[in-house]
Amino acid sequence: MKKIALVCSGLIFSSVANASALYFYEVGTESAGLANAGQAALAQDASTIASNPAGMTRLPDHMFTGGLQTIGGNIDYQLDNSNLKSPGNVMDLTPSASGFYSQKITDDLYAGIGLYGNFGLGIDYGNWAGSNVIKKSNLLAMTLSPSLAYKLNDRLSLGASVNANYGIFSLTRDVNGEDDKQKDHDWAMSYRLGLLMQLTDQTRAGITWNSKTDYDFAIDETAHLPQGDYNLPLTASIKAPQQLMFSLVHDIDKQWSVMGDLGWQDWSQFGAPNITVNGQKVDNASRMKDTWHTALGVQYRPTEQWRLNAGVAFDSTPYRSQSDTSLSLPTGDEWRFGTGANYQITPASNIGFAVEYLHMQSSRVSSPAVLSGSFDHPYLWFANVNYSYQF
Repeated sequence: MKKIALVCSGLIFSSVANASALYFYEVGTESAGLANAGQAALAQDASTIASNPAGMTRLPDHMFTGGLQTIGGNIDYQLDNSNLKSPGNVMDLTPSASGFYSQKITDDLYAGIGLYGNFGLGIDYGNWAGSNVIKKSNLLAMTLSPSLAYKLNDRLSLGASVNANYGIFSLTRDVNGEDDKQKDHDWAMSYRLGLLMQLTDQTRAGITWNSKTDYDFAIDETAHLPQGDYNLPLTASIKAPQQLMFSLVHDIDKQWSVMGDLGWQDWSQFGAPNITVNGQKVDNASRMKDTWHTALGVQYRPTEQWRLNAGVAFDSTPYRSQSDTSLSLPTGDEWRFGTGANYQITPASNIGFAVEYLHMQSSRVSSPAVLSGSFDHPYLWFANVNYSYQF
């Protein structure tokens, strides 16, 4: 009984793992073309609300930024037992959208609001050996982020956001030969504090702190397994740890800028997602360690109308060993490569596009043994368009 419970809990959570293993920095805006390098200091449009709200003090009196994004890729899981049918690539195309508005209230005070999704994936296991446990799952999450920024002086600004995060989790499995779909939703609060410093006329720095975020989705259903029917109340607790981000942007001249990041995420303290089965927690915290983020980007402005972006970023794995990972978090070291361009349509409006490729380190799952296998060379890609208007 305990073994079957572990099997189910691992599979239930694996469907949303790639959204929570590391933060998605991508929110469908121009910065994806930089692999999000300089995110806490760039502040080129209203999407700075999601990366450093203090950046609003660099924006025009009124500004709107919106974006559309598609996420795809290949997350292929192959079971070690060749007698069982493996799910193969479980990744579905996942669309997302974002919108941000910033407004100058006084000479020193700015207010804004953002609505965006940087958390969620669609997963389709299809007809496989574990269809009676899971076939499909979707996690859709949006964040509403009211924000304030205050300019202390010409070189120093502070910002803060209160984030209301709403998530919907659905699970479909085979019950007596028919698809059975369960749904749950949850609200989770989080907070963001930002500092923006103009170090010199050409160099600025940004620091952002994001608090942890806790989602709890309860699925209460009977799983029909070859060993018999079991009532397994499952609660998937999806948690993203607190993080710190430090960014620098340096304008070499009117045409060239370089930027970089150094970030930290508190995975060792926060641990793996907690999964509760019949009131007993399955805790994988001992597998986890803190993660580090670095990024470098370059922006080239050949004319007054064009901005060309390119960047690369690295996030370290939250696992101590890639040979002992969990079905609940199939991830590893991550490399991001981004490029894009932005065109100034009029003095008040611009449009852009960006693409990004995320390569994820392979990993092996050894427990539970009945579902041991590997995620070999998984990857994701992001494609988005964005539009900004100032008035």
